[in-house]
Order: sequence, then structure tokens, then C-alpha cells
Amino acid sequence: MKNILTLETLYSYLLSEKVKLKIEKTILGIGMISFVIHLILIYLKRYGLINIFEGSNFFDSPIAAIYTPFSFILIYEVYLLIFYLPRSITTYITKQYEIITLIVIRRIFKDLSNLEFSSNWFEIKNDMYFTYDILTALVLFFMIYLFTYLKENLEKTSVNTSLNDSDVQQFIKIKKIMASLLIPIFLFIGIFTFGGWLTTAIPSNISLALKDVNNLFFDEFFAVLIIVDVLLLLVSFFYTDLFHKVIRNSGFIISTILIRMSFTVDGVLNNILILGSVIFGLGILWIHNKFSRINV
Repeated sequence: MKNILTLETLYSYLLSEKVKLKIEKTILGIGMISFVIHLILIYLKRYGLINIFEGSNFFDSPIAAIYTPFSFILIYEVYLLIFYLPRSITTYITKQYEIITLIVIRRIFKDLSNLEFSSNWFEIKNDMYFTYDILTALVLFFMIYLFTYLKENLEKTSVNTSLNDSDVQQFIKIKKIMASLLIPIFLFIGIFTFGGWLTTAIPSNISLALKDVNNLFFDEFFAVLIIVDVLLLLVSFFYTDLFHKVIRNSGFIISTILIRMSFTVDGVLNNILILGSVIFGLGILWIHNKFSRINV
């Protein structure tokens, strides 16, 4: 009982509505300050007052400065993903899709500084990557809408007959424990990856370091999420053996794996893997909903 009480207290300190509001305001403030600092650095470089960013286009255009506050928005989205984990599996998966969509949009802002306006648009590598990302972001946004629609439609029309109230509460407690443990794990990953990036990548080649920063933290982040998804699947077996529930949770694991794989490749293959992950998750949820209505 004491251990449960301790874990409940930890959860209330890290993942309560009050804490979420404080984190939201803090990250918003940091994002605004970082945006202003990035703009200042861009104009200092433009007028020749600093020259430490000569090898990077990341400090050439004011549009690129939007990349920085977007990075902090992504940090808040990571927190929201953990926040919604005990509440709903499908909302937790939706947050994964929102995060990868924001990563693509953030990449668009960064790549705007590398565009070459020419009649040979489709022959220029950076311009083609920009086109792929624009189309990918649009399709992802629409698919997240469909995913959310299917999720909410199921919640309104279905009745869960596989779990009683005590099972539901016990499952929620287990998810709260997992969510509480994820906060320090992701803090460690963030500090470790960012510290390693600062000490190894930047001194050697700042241009290459800024190119690699788009995948910084998130490849490790989704690797941990795969483990979390597998644990959720295994724990769910104690509470339900319904085929469509098992397939849904297994499908979400595959979707997360595809997102993780997208960080290992560049160009159009990266976009294909991202789109494929969300399309697969959307299809899994759609079929799951059909099964749920049959059971009801």
C-alpha cells in the first residue's frame, strides 16, 4: 500500500493537470526567448558582427529561426504523450503521430534557408526534399484527423464488455507507474544526447552538427517508446484476450517501429516510412473499430 501511495504521489508531482499547465507556460516562455535569441544571432551574422556560423545556412534567414521554438514545442508534445499514456492508448498513439508531424514541419522551416529558386526545381536536391516534406506534412495532418475521428467515434458508440471496473482501475495504475518512470528516463536521454551533441558534433563541424540536430533525441525517444508499447501489449493480456484488441496493440507497435526506422534514412524513403507508419496505424484502428461494433 505504501509503494502504491508513493507512486501515486510521484505521479501527481510529475503528471497532474496543475503540473501540465506550469510546464506549458514555462516551455512557451523558453520558446519565445529562444526565438528572439536565434533572430539576434541571424542579424549579428548578417551584419558581420559574428562569424562562428559561416559554415551553416541555419543562421542566414529569419524564417529558419522558427525552427528553434518548434523544438521546444516538441519537448512539450513529448510531455503530453507521457501525460496521456494512462488515460488512453489511442490518444497516446495519436501523440506519437503528432510528434513526427511536428518534426517534419520543423524540418521544413530549417530547409527553407536552403531553397534555390530556379526553373530546375525538381532537379535540385534540397528543393525536392522540401517538396516531399510539404506534401508529407499535409497528408499526415489529414490522417491524424481521420485517426482522431475514428478514435472518438469508437468511444461514443462502443461499450467495453471485456473489463470490469476493478480491472480498468488496475490497468490505469500500471500505466501511471509506467508514465511516472518515463519522465526521468526521457530527462536522462535528453540531457545525455544533447550533452554529447554539444561536446562532439559542434566543435568538429557546426554545419554538419546542425544538419543532424533534426534527429537529435527523437531516434532514442522512439526506441524507448517501442519498449513501452511492447510492455503495454504484454500487460493487456492480463485483462483481455479479445483478438481485435491484441491485433490493435500489436499494430501500434509496428507503427512505432516504422517511425523509429525513419530516423535512420534520408530523403524520400524517410517520408515513405513516416507516411507508412501512420497509414498502417490508421488501418489497424479502422479494422479494430469494425470488430468492436460486431462484439457490441
